[in-house]
Order: sequence, then structure tokens, then C-alpha cells
Amino acid sequence: MGEAPSALPGRRRTQSGTPHGAGGPPARLRVLIGSDTYPPDVNGAALFTARLAHGLADRGADVHVLCPSADGPPHVAETGGVVEHRVRSAPSLVHETVRLAVPAGLAGHIDRLLARLRPDAVHIQNHFIVGRLLLRAARRHGIPVVATNHFMPENLFTYLHCPPALRSALGDRAWRDFVRVTSGADHVTTPTRIAAQLLLEKGFGRTVEAVSCGTDLHRFRPLGGGAAERAQARRRLGLPDRPTLAFVGRLDTEKNIADLVEALPHVTVPDAQLVVAGAGPQRPHLEELAEKRGVADRVHLLGFVPDTDLPGVYHAADVFTIAGTAELQSIATLEAMASGLPVVAADAMALPHLVQTGRNGYLYPPGNPGDLAKYAGEILAGGEERDRMGEESRRMASRHDHQASLARYEEIYRELSPGRAG
Repeated sequence: MGEAPSALPGRRRTQSGTPHGAGGPPARLRVLIGSDTYPPDVNGAALFTARLAHGLADRGADVHVLCPSADGPPHVAETGGVVEHRVRSAPSLVHETVRLAVPAGLAGHIDRLLARLRPDAVHIQNHFIVGRLLLRAARRHGIPVVATNHFMPENLFTYLHCPPALRSALGDRAWRDFVRVTSGADHVTTPTRIAAQLLLEKGFGRTVEAVSCGTDLHRFRPLGGGAAERAQARRRLGLPDRPTLAFVGRLDTEKNIADLVEALPHVTVPDAQLVVAGAGPQRPHLEELAEKRGVADRVHLLGFVPDTDLPGVYHAADVFTIAGTAELQSIATLEAMASGLPVVAADAMALPHLVQTGRNGYLYPPGNPGDLAKYAGEILAGGEERDRMGEESRRMASRHDHQASLARYEEIYRELSPGRAG
């Protein structure tokens, strides 16, 4: 694999497995995170994995990430205290921006990496090429494995050009493969209780722990200056100062962003606009739809917005809207809530875990832009009610503090490897 050597201090283990140096203190927690998708990929699993890795590193862990190279050749690099072991990759045949790890030689590379790193725990984020091979190798090396599920077959159907008539059978087969692979892990997590229940319904026969993806409550927080600061945030994005609905995420079919465009002409508040931050293959269709519905001047597609600039998008909005029906949690919705925004969301999958009708927003029947428009209009016209819902969103988001999620994962690693992890 052309693996670049990394200088790692040797770690000797006692018979019980406790790492130590020559009379020194126990080694700090060392974790190897494996993922088939990682930034610059833009999706929830990649974002979660990067925030997990850097969050653990900030808390003092020695963190390594095994993931595909962003441009093809393998290499090792350190970014923000996280060592990235980028393996050889090739373009995906089904998605223009995703690269896949090349399987040839990868198993041997992983074996050598584990022998050299001797991590206290391995944490896989998916069960595809990297995750599958890393889990098998960790079993051979006697290293405990945590698996976090971000997977739903619905997120793949469009890219695989799967006819609707075959989706049920393909989905069942995909879930069976997930259960078979992931059953080899020592501990399985997923972001919400609803997502955990889904795994049990799909045949996973062991306990699944719900651990929130979490959100940074310091980075994502409400505006302090009210309407004036919101207007300033809009100017920074080049937007008119109008009542604003926002969505943040990939422009992919399963996100149903067309429902947001379809709803806009029916929002009763005059001049309401829709701001969409994200990139993806649906952009031409959304532009055409906005033109056809006569709202092209009120639909603003910002394209890709760097993670560091996302707080400004939420600050420019009055309401966050999400129409996706395959969300295991929705990091973007959590960020919007932490930023003090009411939410109008499709009543599907895990979104009801975040949105409670009348409390911090509204749930509407999926695929019904009319109801989406009605609820969004009520919030935009609400004044004090909108502010109350926004405050409630922030309170609800505070239960998803990123630091609490990081602390729980540290506990899991240590519980699985009590003698190893210092």
C-alpha cells in the first residue's frame, strides 16, 4: 500500500495488557478510527468521524484515522493532532465526489498498522471496505472493536440507480450484510434510540447503545443581537434581509430538498426566502424547479460552505427546515437547534427525536410541502412564539453536548479494554 512509516514510541504490555514504559506512567488512550468516508467528503458520517477524532485528540487521546486518500496515492499526515493514515483510493463509479479504498493489499497494510500502533480500541464508522477489513484484523490482533452505525440503504439507492421495485429486496439484503459484519464488534452504537430500535428490527440481536453525535454548544449558539445581527449575517452571505428558511446538507435525492422549494410559494409571509447550504447532484434540478415555480429570486443555493462558516448560515435564518426521510439523527438539525432556531421537519425516522410539535417547532407529513409551508409561515409570523421555540430548541440541544458524547466514547474504550487504556 505504500504505507509511510510513522515514528511511534514502542509500548510494552504486562500480561494483563496494561501498556507502560520503563517505570513510567500508563500510556495515554490510543484509538484507531476506521472510516470509508472522511473529509474532504461531505456527509454526516465523514463529519461525525472528523469531529470525533479531533475531539478525542483535544481531550488528550492519541488518535489515528484509517481512511481513503482524497486524491489516490496513500500517505500519512498529521492534521490538528490527528494522524491520518490515508490508503490508496479510486474514484467511485456511482458518486462523483466519493473515492473508495482499493481493497488490493489493504488487509496486509491494516495488519502491519495494528501491530505497530497497538491501539487500545478500534472504532469503525461503517461496514464497507475499510470498516470491514479493519474489524476482521482487530479480531485477529485481540483488539476490542466499537462500531457506530450511520448506514441506511435508502441513502444508496439513488447512486446505485436502483429501480423502485427492487429497493425492498436490496434493502433487506443490505441490512443482512450489515448485521453479519457488525455482529463481530464488541460494542455497537448509533446516534438515537429510534436508530437503535431500527437495528433491532433489522435483525441485529444484541444491545445497541444510543450515543448522540453531539454538537459544539460553544460554536453553535444563538445570536446576541437579534434582528440587527441576523441582518448583518445575511449581508455577509450576500442575501437580502428577508424572512429566511434554511437548510444545510448534501443536495441529494433522499434529502427531498425539492419539497422545500415546492413549499416556498405557499408560505404566507411575504418575500420569504429559502437558503440552502450544500453541494450535490440535485442542484440543477433545484434551480430548474425554482424557476418553474416562480421563486428563483427567493431560492439561494450557496453551494459548499466550510464547516467553520456554518454558524453564519444558521445566524442568517429564522427557521430551519428539513425534509429528509432517512436521518439517523441529523447533525445539521442539532446545530440549528443549538443556534436557537425553531425547526420544521419531516415526521420520519429520527427527526421526531429532535423536534416536538408546538415545543421547538413542527413535524409535518413527509412529502407534503403544503403543511411544511403552513408551519413555516406560522413560525415566521409568530414573533414571540418564534423566539420561545428558538429558546426551547437551544435547551433541547444542550442535552447533546459534544463533550458528553466524547466522554462516553472514552468510557466505552476503557470499559472494553480496562487493562490497556491507562
